[in-house]
Amino acid sequence: MSTADFPANPLHKPGYVLEFNDAFEGPAIDTAKWVPYYLPQWSSRAQTAPRHSFGPGGFALHIDVDQPPWCPEFDGQVKCSSIQTGVYSGPVGSTAGQHGLRLNAIVREAQPTIRTYTPQYGYFEVRCRAVAAQGNVSALWMIGFEENPVESGEIAIFEVFGEHATPTQSEVRYGVHPWQDDALKDEFYREVLSFDATAFHIYAAEWTPTHIDFYIDNVKRQTIRQSPAYPMQFMLGLYELPGAAHDSAAYPKRFVVDYFRGYQSVGGYQQG
Repeated sequence: MSTADFPANPLHKPGYVLEFNDAFEGPAIDTAKWVPYYLPQWSSRAQTAPRHSFGPGGFALHIDVDQPPWCPEFDGQVKCSSIQTGVYSGPVGSTAGQHGLRLNAIVREAQPTIRTYTPQYGYFEVRCRAVAAQGNVSALWMIGFEENPVESGEIAIFEVFGEHATPTQSEVRYGVHPWQDDALKDEFYREVLSFDATAFHIYAAEWTPTHIDFYIDNVKRQTIRQSPAYPMQFMLGLYELPGAAHDSAAYPKRFVVDYFRGYQSVGGYQQG
């Protein structure tokens, strides 16, 4: 059992070149690195802007007691504070945009195309503190940029559902969802670890042309032998699902992020 923070990794990773790094030093979200909204094409930028803060405890994405659902038309009462590394949409009334087919969504606010960081393959890690509250989900995941709707696969680097996180053990989920990508199959894992996910831990994945390795606190936990074959963007966020307890004293819920980094292998990635 561990309730202690797992230490940060050195910035330099032997055998790799750092190509993206955000230590979230503030005073604002760096819009050269992040689109500070959650899938705004299906709702609006005003409705999907993240609740967040910078302070001595670090950068935090919040769910606040008065926070409205991000997209009640297509995603019900789900609340979200999230940032992402790309966005695009078709015109209002179209269905073009990331993750829209899963929601059966229609563009409500057209978005310019932005790609701050949409790599194809690499090693990616986040150091963060999850939320341990029923109905809340802390997550880092990747989705196809999806100008072609078939390129819709998802790599979940980690998910922590708050009801499965205690001071003695926490369930961490990770894996691949195909969505509309018929070249992929659903392969998702739930692993119960003897640590407190509300302490700082490092969640990482190395995505190659032939497989994806998943790491927790620098230990490889699983290899998935399939791989999306297109650029992907990152989604870093905190969600509150319908049915979550609404004790006002428990707010704000705070998903604290120390850093997010992206690396490329010095030798590149060979096609299988």
